[in-house]
Amino acid sequence: MDQGLPYYQAFVDRYPDVVALAGASLDEVLKLWQGLGYYTRARNLHRAARAIAASGGAFPASAAGLRQIPGIGPYTAAAVASFAFGEVVPVVDGNVNRVAARYAGMTDPVDTASGKRQVEQLIWQWIDRERPGLFNQAIMEFGALQCVPKSPDCAGCVLHAGCEACRRELVPELPVKAGKTRMRDRYFQYIDVRYSDVCYLHRREGKDIWQGLYELPLIETPGATEPDRLVDTPFWQKWLDRLHPVVSSSVYRCVHQLSHQKIHAAFIRVDVTEPFCADGLFPVSQCDLPHYAVSRLVDRYFRHLSGAGS
Repeated sequence: MDQGLPYYQAFVDRYPDVVALAGASLDEVLKLWQGLGYYTRARNLHRAARAIAASGGAFPASAAGLRQIPGIGPYTAAAVASFAFGEVVPVVDGNVNRVAARYAGMTDPVDTASGKRQVEQLIWQWIDRERPGLFNQAIMEFGALQCVPKSPDCAGCVLHAGCEACRRELVPELPVKAGKTRMRDRYFQYIDVRYSDVCYLHRREGKDIWQGLYELPLIETPGATEPDRLVDTPFWQKWLDRLHPVVSSSVYRCVHQLSHQKIHAAFIRVDVTEPFCADGLFPVSQCDLPHYAVSRLVDRYFRHLSGAGS
């Protein structure tokens, strides 16, 4: 909340209604979002605003209608429908999974299709038909503050008497999950090619992380790689060799943690004596860099350069 609230306030100040957001460029939206992470959400907000504006500006008032909007899945649709419009529909997130599994003593994995159905059926039984939004917010908050993942205060819990996990001494084991996503290590070698006061950027495409953001030329390697080994890569041989690049002895290294990926990054400064040209890259002057939305990782590097006086 502490990290997200200033972004939220800046976002609604800039885009006070759906028409304002629909009229913005994606680059502008991503730049305002920069540093918050989960950039797919920014892209989906933009897509959703344009879809709503194109259909007359009416926001759907049901979970079924909301799910037709780009980027809105079952969780968000149920949350908005119950909070804003009073629809009787259960909201299920990680906190709700934990409360439901513990209170009912559910030992089936909550991240399987059958487990998800069981949790939804439980919430359908419990939900307050008169105040569904308040109920959904309450059970989510209960999981966040009381029925926490580790060492919850079960003795002081208002639901203690009816909790099956307490009765059967299963609290630490519940909820059960079928499997956790394995952390993936990736090795990024960024090449900061400089010609005078110009560097070169490209826009990330495809379905990988940071889609739509800008970054320096990137060589991804199977493992940690020393800068002098990069001269053997196809990118270097095709685009840089003929320019007789001067590679700086100073390399900026850092580790950037994402939800399921650990990025081991190295930034290598390379100076050339004539303009650089490569597929997908374009020149950007130093003074224009702040106008481009980049990942927090690349922003760390730019901030490092500013601190070093480069």
